[in-house]
Amino acid sequence: MATSLNLDIVSRDDGAFSLVAAGEIDMSNIEAFNEGLDAGIRESAGSGTTLTVDLGAVTYLDSTAITALFGKADRIDIVAHPHLMDVLAVSGLAEVVAIEPAPL
Repeated sequence: MATSLNLDIVSRDDGAFSLVAAGEIDMSNIEAFNEGLDAGIRESAGSGTTLTVDLGAVTYLDSTAITALFGKADRIDIVAHPHLMDVLAVSGLAEVVAIEPAPL
């Protein structure tokens, strides 16, 4: 059974796009997450901006999610739930992607 994950691509007021994720990201739903990333990156490329991946409502992510984010590192920025900040830093992702903590 797939873990609960909601994804939505949102156009922001500044013309940029965000992929807003809520729930958990793991190997049971990584395909949907990858599809969301790809769709968001296509939208962003059309507007000449970088996709913001909003993980502010993500409570858990596993190594498959981190690998997916690494694979798109040159085309994304990340806003992450404060509880995820250590995991993203330890993984090394914070060295290649701009990551900001989401407001609580």
